[in-house]
Amino acid sequence: MPEVLKAPLVVEFPFTRSLGPVQSAFLTGLRERVVLGVRTTDGRVLVPPVEYDPVTAEEIDELVEVAPTGTVTTWAWNPAPRRGQPLATPFAWVLVRLDGADTALLHALDAPGPDAVRTGMRVRVRWAAERSGAITDIACFAPYDGGPDRPTGHGRAFPDAVTGIVVPARLDYTYSPGRAQSDYIHALAERRTVGERCPSCRKVYVPPRGACPTCGIATAEQVEVGPRGTVTTFCIVNIKAKNLDVEVPYVYAHIALDGADLALHARIGGIPYDQVRMGLRVEPVWTEGARYPDHYRPTGEPDAAYETYKELL
Repeated sequence: MPEVLKAPLVVEFPFTRSLGPVQSAFLTGLRERVVLGVRTTDGRVLVPPVEYDPVTAEEIDELVEVAPTGTVTTWAWNPAPRRGQPLATPFAWVLVRLDGADTALLHALDAPGPDAVRTGMRVRVRWAAERSGAITDIACFAPYDGGPDRPTGHGRAFPDAVTGIVVPARLDYTYSPGRAQSDYIHALAERRTVGERCPSCRKVYVPPRGACPTCGIATAEQVEVGPRGTVTTFCIVNIKAKNLDVEVPYVYAHIALDGADLALHARIGGIPYDQVRMGLRVEPVWTEGARYPDHYRPTGEPDAAYETYKELL
């Protein structure tokens, strides 16, 4: 039985956003150990605050301080915290209606186990030792037996207000290709490129998908293509990728391998970036032990005529 392939993959990027006056005051307040909400025209206090009333869509900006104590309205136990979550040990996700607020705030509750958590229990903010103006300035909530804390009486104006935040977005997952792509990857390990031919339209797709994207029919006939091909279109990359040890600028291109009816993408090397062109004939360059070509380089052949690859742009 062929090996079932799988690989851990990570998609990660920093998301940078600016803050309006309401969110700026809220996050700056957290840095100063103050929790602010916003009052709607009908008197409700929303925490966390928003710039527009969710019912009337009216703009709202009257900030109101609420207490750092509150009541759990609902909860769920998290037995296995993941990377980046508030606590490294098991904890409860809780919705907490802070004293003075009419809506609930989602955060973590530090509790010894699910039996120690209940709807209606009293909790209090545990502030982070170092605060920068982010929701993580609330390290978590902790059980609390007292009544409402008194607000500090601080207004909405803070020195050195937070005006923007950077939020890291990350997705960890394990990818396992199907039969067609597994065959494609195994062939690459032998320095061969294979696609699959549709039994209806007879087009050869590389990399194979297991089905024809045009006809919707399953594909099984394997066809070896290339190794040479033609640059159909390309772009010049001027931003260095963190995980790619290649100096910028460099060229990434769509390459129609000989015998294929779908262009794949790869890096072009062995030629100055400003000399890469449509129709350029290229071939793969392999490095020792690699499971796929490192890049493609010019073959020295005359450029392909536009008519031969125009349908693959």
